[in-house]
Amino acid sequence: MQTNEASQESEIKQVIRSLCMMNNRFMNFMLDDNKEAAQVFLRVILGDDKIKVRNVRIQSFIQNIYGHSSQLDILAQDSKGRYFNVEVQRSDEGAPARRARFYSSILDTHFLQPGKLYEELPDTYVIFITENDVLHDNLPLYNIRRRIDENAKCFEDGSRIIYVNSQRRDDTALGKLMQDLYCTEPKNLHYQEFAERMEFLKYSKEGEEKMTDVIEEYAARKAEALAKEAAKEAAKEASEKAKARNIELAKDLLSEGESIERTVRLSKLSEAEVRELASKLTA
Repeated sequence: MQTNEASQESEIKQVIRSLCMMNNRFMNFMLDDNKEAAQVFLRVILGDDKIKVRNVRIQSFIQNIYGHSSQLDILAQDSKGRYFNVEVQRSDEGAPARRARFYSSILDTHFLQPGKLYEELPDTYVIFITENDVLHDNLPLYNIRRRIDENAKCFEDGSRIIYVNSQRRDDTALGKLMQDLYCTEPKNLHYQEFAERMEFLKYSKEGEEKMTDVIEEYAARKAEALAKEAAKEAAKEASEKAKARNIELAKDLLSEGESIERTVRLSKLSEAEVRELASKLTA
């Protein structure tokens, strides 16, 4: 019993040690109430060293009583009152343009309170960090703003959508940030603000306890995988038993003088299989 518990604990530690920030849940833990780390993200992505994060929250649920509600991965606010929604998307299907548009609109409806003027609507940034280059132009960063077609001037409505291509991991500040997203060891991180948090989460008892839902998710996935494997083995065994019964039936039918065609139909074996059985019986 103790050996099994020790083995399970070792396996859990290995899972935790293998996590990187491109894992959505681990990213949440890295940035949860961690203004310094969130500040690094925003400063590097937006190229603005003056951004000062006032607060940061994870898994913020925004209720929409008239339609689709949303749960934002990371929501930060800076000292200027701007809001930043950061989403990590490993699947291309998770980062369509219209999802970015929806997230931008739901921030607007949430942060403009009744009785407030439209001019008081805060600036918002929806940032998708994608595993692949979903916009396919091999750019490290895609800054998206509305513009006027006739004169190509920006339509300054205060909303921005940014796609970050995590495949561009070069020696620029942004490239090093992208390298850090895939890094699993604190000592190899470029940004100290990430290293301290990762060290705490992966190598302290308190950090491991904080990530109970990650462990629970891992346990659930493992249980699901084991159940699928068991079902696969059961199906294979049932198929093999059915095939054996069909072979015995075919042998009996052939022994009683049934034709190849009728034996194929009744035994559900292929014609080649039935002919092979027939040749062995007459040998």
